[in-house]
Amino acid sequence: MNNSLFAASAADLTIERIRALAARPDQVESLTLEYKSEYSASLVTTIAAMANTYGGMILVGIHDKVEPGVERVVGVDAQPTIDQIVSGCSTILDPPWEPAFFNVPLDDGSGRSVVVIRVDANVAPRPVLVKLKAPIRLSGRNATADRARLLQLAREEPSAGVLPMGQSVMSPQLERDFEGTGTADFVLRTGINLPMGDAGAWRPLSERSVATLARALDESAFPSALRTLGNGTIDYGSGFHPFGHNRARTARLVWQASGGPSRSVRPVEAVVSVSLPEFYGSAETSPVAKVTVDTIARVQLYAESLGSMAWKHRYTVPDLAILFEGLLKTFVDPGVVEEIARIADIDTALVAQPRELHLVAAQQIKELLNSSGLQEIPEAGASAGGVFRANPSLNLRDVNERQEQVDDWLRQLGLDAGLSGMEDLVVAHREAIRKSA
Repeated sequence: MNNSLFAASAADLTIERIRALAARPDQVESLTLEYKSEYSASLVTTIAAMANTYGGMILVGIHDKVEPGVERVVGVDAQPTIDQIVSGCSTILDPPWEPAFFNVPLDDGSGRSVVVIRVDANVAPRPVLVKLKAPIRLSGRNATADRARLLQLAREEPSAGVLPMGQSVMSPQLERDFEGTGTADFVLRTGINLPMGDAGAWRPLSERSVATLARALDESAFPSALRTLGNGTIDYGSGFHPFGHNRARTARLVWQASGGPSRSVRPVEAVVSVSLPEFYGSAETSPVAKVTVDTIARVQLYAESLGSMAWKHRYTVPDLAILFEGLLKTFVDPGVVEEIARIADIDTALVAQPRELHLVAAQQIKELLNSSGLQEIPEAGASAGGVFRANPSLNLRDVNERQEQVDDWLRQLGLDAGLSGMEDLVVAHREAIRKSA
C-alpha cells in the first residue's frame, strides 16, 4: 500500500499525486493496493478481502495494466460510481459495511474523477462475508479464508488492531555515569511497527536473516550519514554486526566508529534493534514486531577526550540534515525493506515508513549546535530534546518529499531549541552541493 496516500488528508489527495503513483513501475497491484477502471461486483469483494486482511486502498478510474502510449488514469463519473459501490456494499457484504470514499477530480476539464476507496481493517466488522465466505487479500489478488483463518477473524476482539495505526516508538534513554554526566552528546531514535505473518509469529530469528539485514544496512545510506556526523573524526566504521546477547526473538546490530588518537570514546555509534513478539496473538502481548534505530553521537565528548588537542565541537545543521536524510532513506531502501519484511514474514507493502523522531540530549540542544547562520528566538526557553512528528501524507521514497520531511524535522528541532533559520541553512547547503556537482 502507498502508506502516504492512505494516511493523507482529503486536501492532500490530489490528482497530481495519484498520477505520480500510477506512473511508478514499482506501484503495481499488491496486498494493499488495487486499480479498477470502473465499478464491478469484484470491487466489492476486494473491499471485503482487504477488510479481512490488512486494509488497503482501491483507486477506481485507473487501468490495472500499463500499456505503452495508453493513458492509465481515465477517471469515472464519480457520483454514479460511488452510488454503485455503496449499493454493492449494502447488498453483497455481510454485515453491510462501507469504507471511506474520496472524489479526486481529473485536471483535464472532463468532469471525471478518480474515486479513492480506503479500507481500514481496524474499523471493519470482521469477518466481512460475501456469499457466506470470507474473502482475504493475497499479493495482488483475492482468495477465500480457510477454516482456521475464518475462526481467527470471528474470535477477534472488537478493539483488536490489524496494523499499528501510529508508528510510535519509546523514547531512548541517555546513559549517564556514576556522577550523573551523560555518556553521549545525544541519542536520536526512530523506528517502525510491523504486523506479523503466520511464520513470523513462531519462527525464531535466524543468524542468516540477521546477517543479511546487516549487509543491507551496510549497503544503505546510513553508514555514510554516520560518517558525516563524525565531522572528519572517523577513520573507519566497523560495519553492522550482532552485538551483545541476542535471543531467539530479538537481535541487535551495531555500527561503531573508530578514529583519531583517542580510543576511549566512540565518536558515533548506531544500534538497530529487531524485536518480535514472544507470544503471537496472546492476551498479554500485541502481535507487533518492532524495529528501532538509535544513533548515539559523542563527537563533542570525543573532542574533549583529546586533551591538549581538544577543540570545542558543535554539530552543524547540514550534517544533522544528512543524518535525518540517511535514516529516512535507509527505511525505504529496497534491500532493507525486503529483509525486514522477510524477518516478519509479511509483504514488503506492509513495511511502514518512520513517523517519529526522538531526540534526547545531555544538555540544551542549542549548546550542541553550531549557531552560525541561526537566530535565537526571544523568550523561547530551552530544551534538551523532544519528539518530532512526521507528516504521514509524505511519501519518503520520493527524494523531494523526503527532503521536505527532513526540513520539517529540522524546523521542529529549531523551535524546541529556540533557534530559527535551520531550514535556510540546509537549502543553501543543498544548493552549494548542486552547483559543485
